[in-house]
Amino acid sequence: MIVTETKVAVKSFSLAIFLLSFVSIFHLYFEISSLTSYMVSCSSVLLVLYALLRLQFQGFNYQIAIRAAILGTVFAIGIHVRLVAPPHIQIFGGYMCVMAFFHFSEFTAISIVQPKQVSIDSFVINHSPQYIAAAVMSWVEFFIEAYFCPGLKQLYWVSNAGLVLCILGEVWRKTAMITAGSSFNHLVQHERSSDHVLVTHGIYSWCRHPSYVGWFYWSIGTQILLLNPLCVPAYAIVSWMFFKSRIYIEEITLLNFFGQSYCDYQLKVGTGIPLIEGYKI
Repeated sequence: MIVTETKVAVKSFSLAIFLLSFVSIFHLYFEISSLTSYMVSCSSVLLVLYALLRLQFQGFNYQIAIRAAILGTVFAIGIHVRLVAPPHIQIFGGYMCVMAFFHFSEFTAISIVQPKQVSIDSFVINHSPQYIAAAVMSWVEFFIEAYFCPGLKQLYWVSNAGLVLCILGEVWRKTAMITAGSSFNHLVQHERSSDHVLVTHGIYSWCRHPSYVGWFYWSIGTQILLLNPLCVPAYAIVSWMFFKSRIYIEEITLLNFFGQSYCDYQLKVGTGIPLIEGYKI
């Protein structure tokens, strides 16, 4: 059953994309290349969108709607950038789409599998100060290199490989979330809930932490997509260190929850991320 929160997010995300896509189509059809004109048009449409959401939703649902609409706005503008920006900037539009859809789908997936746990934080937009700092640093690198080395940002076949990695990571993570169902949570649980079971089938028969595997490769893919030679290895190292620590802590709780059953599972299936073994007794 699709819960109310899911419907609100999907409707708001889709409405933002539809309205701003109309702006892009209008500018492309009439060959209006002025950035100022595009920004004014977007601002006018966003005011209408804000009013519509205000009228239709209240309280918690409005908080969901406005965040989903912002992500839809980023996605739609990303498409516009990909289509009309200078060649050395176009790949940033693809990156905007990838980022917006990831955070939107995080909320949507958790609202389906764990509706009782849904909150504003389920968008994972403000995951941590480190996450935000890493994103900003990647933007800084991209625009500095785009200014001084525009040719670097036009290796589209490499960028497209990064896009493919992002898509695969996204699908892998969301498949893990849906497979785990009510046993999935964005936060490490220190007390076992009544509906928390050990999931070992499907994608979990291939690796113990498929949601982390998907996020790990998705994060690296974003930097390949941006053709950021500094942030690619930096993201790989920092993400690896983060998930190494996260998996170690999480497996302590899983061993407490499931005992020998989890020990047996560890012996059969790896974590899925290279050189990370997790916590073993």
